[in-house]
Amino acid sequence: MTPAPALDRRGLWVAAASFVLWGVMPLYWHLLKAVPSLQIVFHRIVWSTILVIGWLCLKQGLQWWRQAVSKPRVAWLLAISGTLIAFNWGLYIWAVNAGHVVETSLGYFINPLLNVVLGVLLLRERLNAAQWTAVGVAALGVLWLTFNYGSFPWIALALAASFGLYGFVRKIAAVDSIPGLGIESAYLFLPALGMLLWSETHGQGGFFGGWGLGLDALLIVGGALTALPLIGFAYAVRRIPYSVIGLMQYIAPTMQLLIGVLAFGEPFGSDRAIGFVFIWIGLAVFAIDGFWRSRRRAAPAAA
Repeated sequence: MTPAPALDRRGLWVAAASFVLWGVMPLYWHLLKAVPSLQIVFHRIVWSTILVIGWLCLKQGLQWWRQAVSKPRVAWLLAISGTLIAFNWGLYIWAVNAGHVVETSLGYFINPLLNVVLGVLLLRERLNAAQWTAVGVAALGVLWLTFNYGSFPWIALALAASFGLYGFVRKIAAVDSIPGLGIESAYLFLPALGMLLWSETHGQGGFFGGWGLGLDALLIVGGALTALPLIGFAYAVRRIPYSVIGLMQYIAPTMQLLIGVLAFGEPFGSDRAIGFVFIWIGLAVFAIDGFWRSRRRAAPAAA
Protein backbone atom coordinates (compact mmCIF):
# COMPACT_ATOMS: atom_id res chain seq x y z
CA MET A 1 0.00 0.00 0.00
CA THR A 2 1.35 3.39 -1.00
CA PRO A 3 1.02 6.14 1.63
CA ALA A 4 -1.14 9.16 0.84
CA PRO A 5 0.85 12.05 -0.66
CA ALA A 6 2.13 14.68 1.78
CA LEU A 7 0.77 18.19 1.75
CA ASP A 8 2.65 20.69 -0.38
CA ARG A 9 4.14 22.86 2.37
CA ARG A 10 4.69 25.84 0.08
CA GLY A 11 1.05 25.69 -1.06
CA LEU A 12 -0.06 25.44 2.57
CA TRP A 13 1.95 28.49 3.61
CA VAL A 14 0.80 30.51 0.60
CA ALA A 15 -2.85 29.69 1.37
CA ALA A 16 -2.37 30.65 5.03
CA ALA A 17 -0.70 33.93 4.05
CA SER A 18 -3.57 34.77 1.68
CA PHE A 19 -6.24 34.17 4.30
CA VAL A 20 -4.29 36.05 6.99
CA LEU A 21 -3.87 39.00 4.61
CA TRP A 22 -7.62 39.04 3.98
CA GLY A 23 -8.18 38.77 7.72
CA VAL A 24 -6.15 41.87 8.63
CA MET A 25 -7.53 44.03 5.81
CA PRO A 26 -9.90 45.92 8.17
CA LEU A 27 -6.83 47.42 9.85
CA TYR A 28 -5.53 48.56 6.46
CA TRP A 29 -8.78 50.12 5.28
CA HIS A 30 -9.11 51.81 8.67
CA LEU A 31 -5.87 53.66 7.94
CA LEU A 32 -7.63 55.12 4.89
CA LYS A 33 -10.63 56.33 6.86
CA ALA A 34 -10.05 59.93 5.74
CA VAL A 35 -10.63 58.90 2.11
CA PRO A 36 -14.26 58.48 0.93
CA SER A 37 -15.10 54.77 0.68
CA LEU A 38 -16.14 54.96 -2.97
CA GLN A 39 -12.83 56.55 -3.93
CA ILE A 40 -10.94 53.81 -2.07
CA VAL A 41 -12.79 51.29 -4.25
CA PHE A 42 -11.94 53.19 -7.44
CA HIS A 43 -8.26 53.36 -6.47
CA ARG A 44 -8.34 49.67 -5.58
CA ILE A 45 -9.68 48.85 -9.06
CA VAL A 46 -7.24 51.11 -10.92
CA TRP A 47 -4.05 50.00 -9.17
CA SER A 48 -4.93 46.30 -9.06
CA THR A 49 -5.75 46.43 -12.80
CA ILE A 50 -2.37 47.97 -13.58
CA LEU A 51 -0.60 45.36 -11.46
CA VAL A 52 -2.47 42.25 -12.70
CA ILE A 53 -2.61 43.13 -16.39
CA GLY A 54 0.96 44.41 -16.32
CA TRP A 55 2.14 41.12 -14.83
CA LEU A 56 0.15 39.03 -17.32
CA CYS A 57 1.39 41.02 -20.31
CA LEU A 58 4.96 40.79 -19.06
CA LYS A 59 4.68 37.00 -18.79
CA GLN A 60 2.51 36.19 -21.82
CA GLY A 61 2.06 39.30 -23.94
CA LEU A 62 -1.56 39.56 -25.10
CA GLN A 63 -1.91 35.82 -25.57
CA TRP A 64 -3.64 35.44 -22.19
CA TRP A 65 -6.40 37.85 -23.26
CA ARG A 66 -7.03 36.16 -26.60
CA GLN A 67 -7.17 32.71 -25.00
CA ALA A 68 -9.59 33.79 -22.29
CA VAL A 69 -12.14 35.72 -24.37
CA SER A 70 -12.14 33.10 -27.14
CA LYS A 71 -14.02 30.71 -24.85
CA PRO A 72 -17.85 30.75 -24.96
CA ARG A 73 -19.65 33.15 -22.60
CA VAL A 74 -16.47 34.20 -20.80
CA ALA A 75 -16.56 37.87 -21.80
CA TRP A 76 -20.05 38.68 -20.51
CA LEU A 77 -19.79 36.37 -17.49
CA LEU A 78 -16.67 38.24 -16.34
CA ALA A 79 -18.47 41.54 -16.84
CA ILE A 80 -21.11 40.30 -14.38
CA SER A 81 -18.55 38.94 -11.91
CA GLY A 82 -16.58 42.20 -12.09
CA THR A 83 -19.70 44.17 -11.17
CA LEU A 84 -20.44 41.83 -8.26
CA ILE A 85 -16.93 42.00 -6.81
CA ALA A 86 -16.85 45.80 -7.16
CA PHE A 87 -20.12 46.02 -5.20
CA ASN A 88 -18.70 43.63 -2.59
CA TRP A 89 -15.52 45.68 -2.21
CA GLY A 90 -17.43 48.94 -1.93
CA LEU A 91 -19.83 47.69 0.73
CA TYR A 92 -17.03 46.00 2.68
CA ILE A 93 -14.78 49.06 2.80
CA TRP A 94 -17.68 51.35 3.73
CA ALA A 95 -18.79 48.95 6.47
CA VAL A 96 -15.29 48.69 7.96
CA ASN A 97 -14.86 52.47 8.14
CA ALA A 98 -18.42 52.93 9.45
CA GLY A 99 -17.76 50.64 12.43
CA HIS A 100 -19.38 47.39 11.25
CA VAL A 101 -16.38 45.04 11.18
CA VAL A 102 -18.15 42.37 13.26
CA GLU A 103 -21.06 42.33 10.82
CA THR A 104 -18.70 42.03 7.84
CA SER A 105 -17.12 38.99 9.49
CA LEU A 106 -20.60 37.51 9.88
CA GLY A 107 -21.10 37.88 6.13
CA TYR A 108 -17.96 35.91 5.35
CA PHE A 109 -18.89 33.22 7.87
CA ILE A 110 -22.25 32.84 6.13
CA ASN A 111 -20.72 32.82 2.64
CA PRO A 112 -19.45 29.18 2.51
CA LEU A 113 -22.85 27.86 3.50
CA LEU A 114 -24.55 30.14 0.99
CA ASN A 115 -22.27 28.61 -1.64
CA VAL A 116 -23.71 25.21 -0.70
CA VAL A 117 -27.26 26.51 -1.17
CA LEU A 118 -26.36 28.00 -4.55
CA GLY A 119 -24.85 24.68 -5.56
CA VAL A 120 -28.10 22.89 -4.71
CA LEU A 121 -30.42 25.43 -6.33
CA LEU A 122 -28.44 26.41 -9.41
CA LEU A 123 -26.05 23.52 -10.07
CA ARG A 124 -28.36 20.71 -8.92
CA GLU A 125 -25.80 19.42 -6.47
CA ARG A 126 -26.96 17.03 -3.76
CA LEU A 127 -26.34 17.33 -0.03
CA ASN A 128 -26.01 14.51 2.45
CA ALA A 129 -27.65 14.53 5.88
CA ALA A 130 -24.67 16.16 7.62
CA GLN A 131 -24.54 18.99 5.08
CA TRP A 132 -28.28 19.66 5.40
CA THR A 133 -27.84 19.69 9.19
CA ALA A 134 -24.98 22.20 8.88
CA VAL A 135 -27.02 24.50 6.64
CA GLY A 136 -30.05 24.25 8.94
CA VAL A 137 -28.10 25.03 12.12
CA ALA A 138 -26.34 27.99 10.48
CA ALA A 139 -29.68 29.26 9.15
CA LEU A 140 -31.01 29.24 12.72
CA GLY A 141 -28.04 31.41 13.70
CA VAL A 142 -28.77 33.87 10.89
CA LEU A 143 -32.46 34.02 11.89
CA TRP A 144 -31.50 34.58 15.53
CA LEU A 145 -29.21 37.45 14.56
CA THR A 146 -31.87 38.88 12.28
CA PHE A 147 -34.35 39.19 15.12
CA ASN A 148 -31.92 39.88 18.00
CA TYR A 149 -29.04 41.78 16.41
CA GLY A 150 -30.58 45.15 17.16
CA SER A 151 -31.06 45.76 13.44
CA PHE A 152 -31.45 43.64 10.35
CA PRO A 153 -27.93 42.38 9.41
CA TRP A 154 -28.25 43.59 5.82
CA ILE A 155 -24.52 44.27 5.49
CA ALA A 156 -23.62 40.66 6.33
CA LEU A 157 -26.29 39.21 4.05
CA ALA A 158 -25.41 41.54 1.16
CA LEU A 159 -21.71 40.71 1.47
CA ALA A 160 -22.43 36.97 1.59
CA ALA A 161 -24.85 37.16 -1.35
CA SER A 162 -22.60 39.27 -3.59
CA PHE A 163 -19.49 37.17 -2.93
CA GLY A 164 -21.48 33.94 -3.22
CA LEU A 165 -22.88 34.97 -6.61
CA TYR A 166 -19.40 36.15 -7.64
CA GLY A 167 -18.00 32.71 -6.84
CA PHE A 168 -20.85 31.03 -8.73
CA VAL A 169 -20.24 33.11 -11.87
CA ARG A 170 -16.50 32.46 -11.69
CA LYS A 171 -17.21 28.73 -11.32
CA ILE A 172 -19.22 28.54 -14.54
CA ALA A 173 -16.85 30.85 -16.46
CA ALA A 174 -14.21 28.61 -18.06
CA VAL A 175 -11.16 30.77 -17.35
CA ASP A 176 -8.16 30.58 -15.02
CA SER A 177 -8.16 32.70 -11.88
CA ILE A 178 -5.53 35.31 -12.73
CA PRO A 179 -6.58 35.98 -16.38
CA GLY A 180 -10.17 36.13 -15.14
CA LEU A 181 -9.20 38.72 -12.55
CA GLY A 182 -7.38 40.67 -15.26
CA ILE A 183 -10.44 40.76 -17.54
CA GLU A 184 -12.78 41.67 -14.66
CA SER A 185 -10.44 44.49 -13.73
CA ALA A 186 -10.23 45.69 -17.34
CA TYR A 187 -14.01 46.07 -17.50
CA LEU A 188 -13.97 48.22 -14.36
CA PHE A 189 -10.79 50.17 -15.11
CA LEU A 190 -12.07 52.98 -17.34
CA PRO A 191 -15.21 53.76 -15.27
CA ALA A 192 -13.11 53.78 -12.08
CA LEU A 193 -10.39 55.95 -13.64
CA GLY A 194 -13.01 58.32 -15.04
CA MET A 195 -14.67 58.73 -11.65
CA LEU A 196 -11.32 59.40 -9.99
CA LEU A 197 -10.42 62.05 -12.56
CA TRP A 198 -13.86 63.64 -12.20
CA SER A 199 -13.45 63.73 -8.41
CA GLU A 200 -10.02 65.31 -8.66
CA THR A 201 -11.17 68.01 -11.11
CA HIS A 202 -14.31 68.85 -9.11
CA GLY A 203 -12.63 69.29 -5.74
CA GLN A 204 -13.80 66.00 -4.23
CA GLY A 205 -10.52 64.10 -4.50
CA GLY A 206 -7.21 64.54 -2.75
CA PHE A 207 -4.78 62.15 -4.41
CA PHE A 208 -2.64 64.92 -5.92
CA GLY A 209 -1.51 66.63 -2.74
CA GLY A 210 -4.73 66.83 -0.75
CA TRP A 211 -4.41 63.68 1.35
CA GLY A 212 -0.64 63.61 1.64
CA LEU A 213 1.97 61.19 0.33
CA GLY A 214 1.27 58.65 3.07
CA LEU A 215 -2.36 58.10 2.11
CA ASP A 216 -1.48 58.21 -1.60
CA ALA A 217 1.04 55.42 -1.06
CA LEU A 218 -1.48 53.37 0.93
CA LEU A 219 -4.00 53.69 -1.91
CA ILE A 220 -1.46 52.44 -4.46
CA VAL A 221 -0.37 49.55 -2.23
CA GLY A 222 -4.07 48.71 -1.83
CA GLY A 223 -4.01 47.53 -5.45
CA ALA A 224 -1.32 44.99 -4.61
CA LEU A 225 -3.18 43.91 -1.48
CA THR A 226 -6.23 43.29 -3.66
CA ALA A 227 -4.40 41.14 -6.19
CA LEU A 228 -1.83 39.24 -4.11
CA PRO A 229 -4.25 37.18 -1.95
CA LEU A 230 -6.24 36.21 -5.05
CA ILE A 231 -3.07 35.17 -6.85
CA GLY A 232 -1.87 33.28 -3.77
CA PHE A 233 -5.21 31.54 -3.46
CA ALA A 234 -5.06 30.49 -7.13
CA TYR A 235 -1.54 29.12 -6.55
CA ALA A 236 -2.45 27.21 -3.39
CA VAL A 237 -5.71 25.69 -4.59
CA ARG A 238 -3.81 23.75 -7.26
CA ARG A 239 -1.34 22.28 -4.77
CA ILE A 240 -3.24 21.29 -1.62
CA PRO A 241 -6.54 19.41 -1.14
CA TYR A 242 -9.66 21.51 -1.47
CA SER A 243 -10.92 20.14 1.85
CA VAL A 244 -7.92 21.78 3.51
CA ILE A 245 -8.68 25.05 1.71
CA GLY A 246 -12.25 24.74 2.96
CA LEU A 247 -11.08 24.53 6.57
CA MET A 248 -8.56 27.35 6.19
CA GLN A 249 -11.03 29.81 4.66
CA TYR A 250 -12.43 30.57 8.12
CA ILE A 251 -9.13 32.17 9.15
CA ALA A 252 -10.12 35.49 7.56
CA PRO A 253 -13.57 36.09 9.11
CA THR A 254 -12.30 34.89 12.50
CA MET A 255 -9.52 37.48 12.39
CA GLN A 256 -11.98 40.15 11.23
CA LEU A 257 -14.27 39.36 14.15
CA LEU A 258 -11.39 39.60 16.64
CA ILE A 259 -10.22 42.89 15.11
CA GLY A 260 -13.73 44.34 15.29
CA VAL A 261 -14.16 43.43 18.97
CA LEU A 262 -10.61 43.82 20.33
CA ALA A 263 -9.10 46.55 18.15
CA PHE A 264 -12.13 48.68 17.28
CA GLY A 265 -14.20 48.03 20.41
CA GLU A 266 -17.39 47.01 18.61
CA PRO A 267 -20.09 45.49 20.85
CA PHE A 268 -20.35 41.70 21.01
CA GLY A 269 -22.91 40.85 23.66
CA SER A 270 -24.66 37.58 24.42
CA ASP A 271 -27.33 38.07 21.73
CA ARG A 272 -24.70 38.29 19.02
CA ALA A 273 -22.64 35.50 20.57
CA ILE A 274 -25.59 33.07 20.49
CA GLY A 275 -26.14 33.68 16.77
CA PHE A 276 -22.45 33.28 15.98
CA VAL A 277 -22.29 30.03 17.99
CA PHE A 278 -25.06 28.52 15.85
CA ILE A 279 -23.19 29.56 12.69
CA TRP A 280 -19.87 28.19 14.02
CA ILE A 281 -21.52 24.85 14.87
CA GLY A 282 -22.95 24.65 11.36
CA LEU A 283 -19.57 25.48 9.85
CA ALA A 284 -17.85 22.88 12.05
CA VAL A 285 -20.31 20.15 10.99
CA PHE A 286 -19.89 21.12 7.34
CA ALA A 287 -16.07 21.26 7.53
CA ILE A 288 -15.69 17.98 9.45
CA ASP A 289 -18.03 16.21 7.03
CA GLY A 290 -16.09 17.53 4.05
CA PHE A 291 -12.75 16.53 5.54
CA TRP A 292 -14.03 13.06 6.45
CA ARG A 293 -15.46 12.41 2.99
CA SER A 294 -12.21 13.61 1.42
CA ARG A 295 -10.21 11.15 3.52
CA ARG A 296 -12.57 8.31 2.58
CA ARG A 297 -12.16 9.10 -1.12
CA ALA A 298 -8.39 9.30 -0.76
CA ALA A 299 -8.06 5.90 0.96
CA PRO A 300 -8.92 3.73 -2.11
CA ALA A 301 -6.69 5.86 -4.31
CA ALA A 302 -3.76 5.34 -1.97
CA ALA A 303 -4.33 1.59 -1.70
